[in-house]
Amino acid sequence: MSRTARLTISLPTDLIAFADEIAAEKKISRSRVVAACLREIADKRTIVEMEEGYRLMAEENRRLAEQSIPVALETWPEWGNKS
Repeated sequence: MSRTARLTISLPTDLIAFADEIAAEKKISRSRVVAACLREIADKRTIVEMEEGYRLMAEENRRLAEQSIPVALETWPEWGNKS
């Protein structure tokens, strides 16, 4: 479990009211509401970063495969004649 630290922030009153509403519905503290919202944002950011990383890896793998095909055809000519 993550360690916690005390933090003092200022929020618009409508967001405080909304946080209080969620806290009452879920029977949790305001702090847990804010933490859950921040965790959701952090998780979404991680997913976006991972998707970008996988996309870049796929592009790199495709380039490597394209560069390898001529070498493969030189060393294993039958490979290019598959039907």
